[in-house]
Amino acid sequence: MSHHTARESYRKLSERINRFPQGAPPTELLFQILEVLFTPAEAELVALLPIRPFTAETAALLWKKSETEARNILEALASRGMMLDIDSRHGQMFVMPPPMAGFFEFSMMRIGDHYDQKLLAELFYQYLNVEEDFVKALFATGETQIGRAFVNERVLTAENTLHVLDYERASRVVETASHIGSAPAIAATRRRIWGAIAKRRWTSV
Repeated sequence: MSHHTARESYRKLSERINRFPQGAPPTELLFQILEVLFTPAEAELVALLPIRPFTAETAALLWKKSETEARNILEALASRGMMLDIDSRHGQMFVMPPPMAGFFEFSMMRIGDHYDQKLLAELFYQYLNVEEDFVKALFATGETQIGRAFVNERVLTAENTLHVLDYERASRVVETASHIGSAPAIAATRRRIWGAIAKRRWTSV
């Protein structure tokens, strides 16, 4: 009975995630990923949160908890990358990031023992590289895609260069950017961890 109750919590969380413009197809692998990232109790609580930024007071009302208790839960989630906390003119605000670019990456970028990153790397590899539903939804279907293709300017002939507009040039985006940030890429981290797992499996045969 407890297994069914826990799975129901993750199903509700999956439905909440898929209220984002960019969600995640609810396959068995997604549920396994969510089980690593959230406890059943956390999944049930996060499933109740709004899409837009909210305060701890709002969460407390939704969860029927004290504001202090709600804030502690939200800050614990934020410390693991499952929630973003923002200082605004309205005070401290929280918002759940989408899967990608969002809590999928944050879970692999965290240092510490918050998660079993080797297990996550394997699950992400299967979900993102073997199953095609998520990647297709991310780059090819729906109204909102976070991926964007740029022209490879170095291979263009002078004649073809004339037909490439500024907004299609990665160089122009870099030149005009007011801020540039860098972080370890989830794909590289996932491949590094997954490669170590695969190597151990190969050498143990």
